[in-house]
Amino acid sequence: MTQRLRFLLLLALALGCASTEAGKAPPPAPGSPGAATASAPDAGTHGVDLAGMDRSVPPGDDFFLHANGTWLKETEIPSDLSRWGTFNILAEQSMQRVRAVLEAAADGSAPAGSEERKVGDFYASYLDEAAVEARGLEPLRPHLATISALRDRTALARALGVDLRTDVDSLNCTHYHTSRLFGLWVAPDLNQPSVYAGYLFQGGLGMPDREYYLSTNPKMVATRDGYRAHVARVLTLAGIGDAERKAARIVDLETRIARVHASRAESLEVRHAAPWMRTEFGKRAPGLDWGAFFAAAGLQQPTVVVWQPAAVKGLAALVKQVPLSTWKEWMTFHAVDRMSPVLPRAFVDENFAFYGKVLAGTPELPARWKRAVEAVAELRSKQVGFREGAGMGNAAGKLYVARHFPPSAKGQIEEMVRQISTAFDQRIQALDWMAPETKAQARAKVKSLRVSVGYPDRWVDYSALEISRGDLLGNMERAAHFDYRRRVALLGKPVDRGDWCMEPQTVNAVNLPLHNALNFPAAILEPPTFDPRATAAVNYGGVGTVIGHEVSHSFDDQGAMFDAEGRLRNWWTPADFAKFEQSGARLVAQFDTYRPFPDLHVNGKLTLSENIADVAGIAAAHDGWRASLGGTEPPEVGGLTGEQQFFLAYAQNWRAKVREPLARQYLLTDGHAPAHYRAFSVRNADAWYSAFGVKPGQALYLAPEERVRVW
Repeated sequence: MTQRLRFLLLLALALGCASTEAGKAPPPAPGSPGAATASAPDAGTHGVDLAGMDRSVPPGDDFFLHANGTWLKETEIPSDLSRWGTFNILAEQSMQRVRAVLEAAADGSAPAGSEERKVGDFYASYLDEAAVEARGLEPLRPHLATISALRDRTALARALGVDLRTDVDSLNCTHYHTSRLFGLWVAPDLNQPSVYAGYLFQGGLGMPDREYYLSTNPKMVATRDGYRAHVARVLTLAGIGDAERKAARIVDLETRIARVHASRAESLEVRHAAPWMRTEFGKRAPGLDWGAFFAAAGLQQPTVVVWQPAAVKGLAALVKQVPLSTWKEWMTFHAVDRMSPVLPRAFVDENFAFYGKVLAGTPELPARWKRAVEAVAELRSKQVGFREGAGMGNAAGKLYVARHFPPSAKGQIEEMVRQISTAFDQRIQALDWMAPETKAQARAKVKSLRVSVGYPDRWVDYSALEISRGDLLGNMERAAHFDYRRRVALLGKPVDRGDWCMEPQTVNAVNLPLHNALNFPAAILEPPTFDPRATAAVNYGGVGTVIGHEVSHSFDDQGAMFDAEGRLRNWWTPADFAKFEQSGARLVAQFDTYRPFPDLHVNGKLTLSENIADVAGIAAAHDGWRASLGGTEPPEVGGLTGEQQFFLAYAQNWRAKVREPLARQYLLTDGHAPAHYRAFSVRNADAWYSAFGVKPGQALYLAPEERVRVW
């Protein structure tokens, strides 16, 4: 089996959500005792969206269009977004709810120094555009002066160390992108998962991936030209002379950085990750004064795991090879560019013009309150443009949960998790290709899986974070420093398996293989993915396949490398390993055939983990649903059988429209296949064929022996 692990060792699925009314005991989970309702489920309101289907498209030819074709034709993407679909609708609902709790916190009535007051003041400082305009670039001047004063490469190394952050520019925690030269992530140690280790990642690029700098595709060439112009405009806005020449040097430097970067596929290879003694960095990656770098970064641990050793070596060499003056120009640009969303409107508009319009295709800048919610509550939608930084997401999440997710709501999803985990365990037992010793290890892993629903058991303590109501940029910087120091303080300490990667208000779900844990934030546990008034078929096809997906991530091509304790260990027999790898190769080939654009196809290798989790998740959720019925036949609703409801609910999870620039970006950088093709995962499920009468000769038909089952 190829040894691959997603960035940050966090395997995630960007998904969706909607609403539980606070103060009322939620209905029982579908399929559980007492789940029957007084009235029959209402298709289209509490079930499959019949009106959104296009029955003129045979399900065996294009199941995504069959389930979503009319919706796709009639739906327009909002002008301030780059994509729209099931999970974006739920994200908008979450954003509106968070807005309400932040506005309540911002009224000034909470005690001074309290967490509620801090998060309210933070939000108010973002909304106070007049104050931001009045201060101009002044809040950034000290940082720019520090860069300007750098006189040698030791000082440069110190500045790069001071600049190190644990920010993740990602909605789903699945990759690390930073415009700083390096990024740091704190996670359980690969070989000793009971303690936290530091992972050093490649960085230094303003655009999303090395391909944006190196590809000869005409669209990429045009984007590079646009980026160079953007760099020059930012420098000009900041009052920096000779902007065109400096922009050319900055982009040239980033192109050199891109050449030493590991590719996205190479960065999934866990075998490349290497623990380096801190004292050995100077010998292993000469060119950077690592002693000065680590001291300035506050990293004194004896060992740091280097995720892309060849890239780190190349970046360190560039520190020595490239003139100091060029490095200072590069640092100056990124210092301004990173903070442009919280600078005066001219900077905001320029930032959005490139990162929002060019890279994501979004026509209109979102309202300021939306940007404020995203920043303060850490709702990383990537709709606004490139941003790094930390807010007070956990504090906003605590307020959100208090209003919208009572503790009793956990039980509904926990019951579904139990059903689906049991189904997955039974599927392992029934495998005819797996040896008993491998089965025992796999089943132990299922049994020890820790599931967290709604929100973390322990909240972040923000008492040490200083927030000033009139200082937006300062608040952003202090929050980022606070987050960095909080995470670095964990290094070498015992791992908290209850630690969360995302906030309760995030429409998402995640599998953490090093924790052997799953997180299901409150915001995803809502209609239409989960609706207590819908049939069990619809709920298991909706949120059930999400749950099955995350459980299955523990056994995808990456998660299967970790044992029940989260340790990176091969617990497979060689023969079982080979068979599992063969199934993965067949799935890679299947997804490589999908071509959203004439010049771009889905990368089956890049998306393999998510595709395995989709295929296995559908199977486990389907089994869990059937078991939940207790032998009874599911009701027909809206002319659809229970089996049809299940698979249509799955396909309608993935309804989405994406603007072309963002769709192209996803194909290069995202570990998930496009939504259209995720719906095609059903072609590997035998039950789908009988449910819709799919026959040989139809586009999606696979002969039984060609269907990839994996688990």
